[in-house]
Amino acid sequence: MIKSLFAIILTAILTENYILDKFLGICPFLGVSKNRSSATGMSIAVTVVMVIATAVTWPIYYGILVPKDLAYLETIVFILVIAVLVQLIEIILRKYIPSLYNALGVYLPLITTNCAVLGVTMLVLDKHTADPSAYGYLQALVNAFGAGIGFLVALVMFSGVRERMELNDVPKFMKGLPITLVAASLVSLSFLGFSGLVNGMLG
Repeated sequence: MIKSLFAIILTAILTENYILDKFLGICPFLGVSKNRSSATGMSIAVTVVMVIATAVTWPIYYGILVPKDLAYLETIVFILVIAVLVQLIEIILRKYIPSLYNALGVYLPLITTNCAVLGVTMLVLDKHTADPSAYGYLQALVNAFGAGIGFLVALVMFSGVRERMELNDVPKFMKGLPITLVAASLVSLSFLGFSGLVNGMLG
């Protein structure tokens, strides 16, 4: 049991990273990664939303939508749940951590439409459908936590890369978005090597 949960976390962080492997959540990845502290704060907020959203949407889906044949409404319902959670986190940050709230700016409300958060809540249902006995509610929560940590790893690592780029003499035609996209693709490629490593550790 513990080994399977550990495998889910490692997989969500390294081999199925929602940013670097599935390319979900690219907007905050490019927008908030200029500063390491903002990247960390954003990642923590996204992780909290991912875990709580999964904890809420799973019972809603299997307890309400599926029994009443309303599974086709999952996208709308999940977005509404995520929107409410983001509003709560926004209120908490504005009251208790105003510096982080100001640093995140417009990207905090964008968590509502962050496809990485929505992807975590929806793709985990596919995993349960594929193997119900091995992928239940606990595994879904662990997967959401691992996905959030993977989001954190990707953002913090890329923020370090971007801070280093600011100190380098980048050709004029590559400055701004072009060099950022090139660096992002290289960081994404670097994660391909983890696939064999994780399989070897857990095989």
